[in-house]
Amino acid sequence: MHVRELIELAGLVTTHGPVLIQCDETIPAEGIEQYWTSSKVRLDRWSRSLKTFSQQAGAEETKGQVRKISWSETRGVLEEILAGEILTRVWTAVLCAYDRRRGTDIAEPVARSVLIGHMEARHRVLTILVRGRGIASDAAVELNHLRRHAERWSDMLIGRFDGVYGVNEFAVDPQRAENFAEDQSAWRETPQNRIAWPLALASLRTSFQHGLSDASPNADLNARIAGGILACFPPRLFLSSGVFRSLWMLRLATAAEDVRSMIDELLELEPNDFLARQARLPHGRIR
Repeated sequence: MHVRELIELAGLVTTHGPVLIQCDETIPAEGIEQYWTSSKVRLDRWSRSLKTFSQQAGAEETKGQVRKISWSETRGVLEEILAGEILTRVWTAVLCAYDRRRGTDIAEPVARSVLIGHMEARHRVLTILVRGRGIASDAAVELNHLRRHAERWSDMLIGRFDGVYGVNEFAVDPQRAENFAEDQSAWRETPQNRIAWPLALASLRTSFQHGLSDASPNADLNARIAGGILACFPPRLFLSSGVFRSLWMLRLATAAEDVRSMIDELLELEPNDFLARQARLPHGRIR
């Protein structure tokens, strides 16, 4: 699954998130576990890719080969981190609103943990862009444009929740999210409301159709992350919504996915560090 599809999923999650937040059903533990495990493995893959690229870029004797070899392999990872942030922020807002409405602590710790990891990866990307090692100036400009574009869309989507659930803390710019919330509130009071949001979603899809590379370094994990998210929604939503219905097969294919292999991969990558962090967490909490 390409990051473009994750962006589209972010739009659908924003549209149907209130159904999940307001429903009386409990989010399936399997969906939350799949989202967390797949996200953690992807974070570790990102970390290794960025570390390798930075090491190669920092070696003076290999600088000429960095742009030719490593850059082509790394650009997809950088785009995945910057553009994929939209879905991470939106889904975190939904899960936190879900818990807060019920006064529970089921999904928010998981969502926050994934978001924190994503923000750490984002910081590493920005550091790479600022230093400019191994990256051509025009490529750095394009990636910075992607970052700003993704940030604005993140705030716009979160703004749709902020007026009701108060989750603008997950926006890049909370004030901008609040402004978007006010604008969207005004839409609801006009006859054009029925077409305003579908047009916004169409704009979201088309605005990321160009400028992204075709590479999808973690397509397998992106699909599992999407499947974990979809598994959290009530099944009736897929049957009643024509937009979500197309994702029904993905949900079926991934909701029952055995995540043991991903857990093994996560532990094999940095077992001592991972287990040490787990030992410091309160009982029953996942990070």
